[in-house]
Order: sequence, then structure tokens, then C-alpha cells
Amino acid sequence: MPDSPLTPPEPYAALTPQAVLDALDGVGLRGDGRLLQLNSYENRVFQVFLEDGRVVVAKFYRPARWSDAQILEEHAFALELAAADVPVVPPLALNADGLTLAHTTLGGVVHRFSVSERRAGRAPELDDPETLQWLGRFIARIHQVGRVRPFVHRRALDIQTFGHRARRLLADSDFLPHTQRAAWTNACDAALARVEQVFADVGPVRTLRLHGDCHPGNVLWREGEGPHFVDLDDACTGPAIQDLWMLVSGGASTMGRQLVLLLEGYETFVPFERRELALIEPLRTLRMIHHSAWLAERWSDPAFPAAFPWFGTEAYWSQQTTQLHEQLEAMDAPPPLSLW
Repeated sequence: MPDSPLTPPEPYAALTPQAVLDALDGVGLRGDGRLLQLNSYENRVFQVFLEDGRVVVAKFYRPARWSDAQILEEHAFALELAAADVPVVPPLALNADGLTLAHTTLGGVVHRFSVSERRAGRAPELDDPETLQWLGRFIARIHQVGRVRPFVHRRALDIQTFGHRARRLLADSDFLPHTQRAAWTNACDAALARVEQVFADVGPVRTLRLHGDCHPGNVLWREGEGPHFVDLDDACTGPAIQDLWMLVSGGASTMGRQLVLLLEGYETFVPFERRELALIEPLRTLRMIHHSAWLAERWSDPAFPAAFPWFGTEAYWSQQTTQLHEQLEAMDAPPPLSLW
């Protein structure tokens, strides 16, 4: 596997436990010496025990990924949701002015970080009809707030950013083996052309502020409280269906039943435009291509080769090519029939 030419040297080398404690101490949150690193590939996230008995979660954002304006816009959205009694965990104010983002410089790298209350939960039971309806209501409430105003600085989920940019990045890198390059690029080009056609056939849809990465692993379920999110790191602008489709799986009939339940809950609060159902498979296709580019961009971070050792192998790209051909077939099929 070649070194990635796409990313700077590993950005977290100087982020030691003592550096984390010192950074929090600098904003008035004095730790008692205990901390636990939590699972996160994109950022570095720590559970920190404070001397006053509280337990907080500190998130150190990946350097150079977002601008301060983009992070603060994410925070503002979380605070809006919390003010509307939507169960999310907003960032804490770190000074008297209410600032939610702080900076520390380690090894010449500027690290931005935020702090929130610790919340625990379990994965939702997606085979339970009441859970799906509850998730639908939850996402609709997020979207009610998301429609109030647009993002100004956060990125948009669109074909150019998640599709064509990712395709160019991969095709111009050394991650594609010569033996798989032509097959994958041809399949990717055909898939992106079909994505563009489906979007054109569906026509303009209303976009809004979204969670953006609403898969089951990002939903925490608390007994008696239902679902909640602990952060909005991938918040973006896009169509409402983006926050729904990753919660369903299986064949067309199974997905149809799941979507019926999600939308029964969703439409308790917000109408849903059924045309967007045709965007499920195009959005899935964009996510597949974007995920490969994400791995390539992050390869210089030692956490990625350790966690994804199969990335860049001939077997990986052969599988990706096969899946893109499957997506071409899926995009040609009608949306789940049980909804019509």
C-alpha cells in the first residue's frame, strides 16, 4: 500500500492524555487525571472525569477538515435543536461569552476542540415498529428546525462533492491497482451518470439542514427517552431522505415496510415529498464512492491502516466494482413498491 499523497503528516501525534487535560484546564475544566479515549476515526474524542465530579466528553476536531465557521455553525444548529427540546447533546459554553469552540497548539498543529455532557445509550432496535415510528418523529423534529434557516458555511451533499470529486481523487491516486483501475473507473463513471439522470428525473427537491450521517451506529437510544444524537459532525445541506434511508435495509418489500413506519412517524410533524424515495439508491451510490475517497484521504493517520487493512487491495476494488454494477441495477428499479 503506497503512502497517501493526499493528506498531511499524522495530525494527532502530540495529542497526549496530558495535552488533553491541559487543554481542558485552560478553559476552566480541571480533570482529576482520569480519561478514556472513545471510538472515533475522524476526530479524537475523550471521556474526561473532572475534579468537581462531572464527566464530560471532549472532541478534538481533525485539523484542517472544517473551518472555525463551519464548526460554529454545527454548534449553533445543535443549540437550536436543544432549545426546541429536540434530544441532542449540545456543546457547552467554554467562557463567559458563550463560546463553544476552543483552540490549543500542540507540536505546531492548531487543534480545535469542544466539550459536551456525557450521555450514554444503546443501539436502537430497528426491527421494532414502534422504534421506527419514534425515529421518524425524532428526525422530523430535527428537520422542523433544519428548515428554519439554511447553512451558510457547511457543505452540501451533492453529486459534485460526494461523487465527481471523490472519483477524481481516487483515479489520480496510487490506491487503485493497475489491474482494477479500468474496471472500477468505468463502473464509477456509469454509476455517476445514472445518479445524475435519476436526480434530473426527480427534479428539484427542497433541501434543508440535516444530521447528514444518520445510520444506526450514530443513534443512541435511552430507556424512557428514545433516540438522541451526541454530535452533528457531518451536518450538511441536502434532501430530507438523506436522514432516513440509512435506517432501512433488506430487500425492496422489507425496506418498503420499514419506510412506511418511519414516514408514519415523520409525517406526524412534517410532510414528506414521496418523489425523494427515488433518491435512495443514488444517495447510497454516492456514499460508497465518497467512503473510498475518505479512506484514501485519511491513510496517513495510523488509525486507518490498522482499522482498514483491506483498503486498496485488488480484492477491495474488485468488490467495489461489483457493488457499483449492483447499484446501477438498483437505480433502475422502482422505489419500494409498498409505498405506492
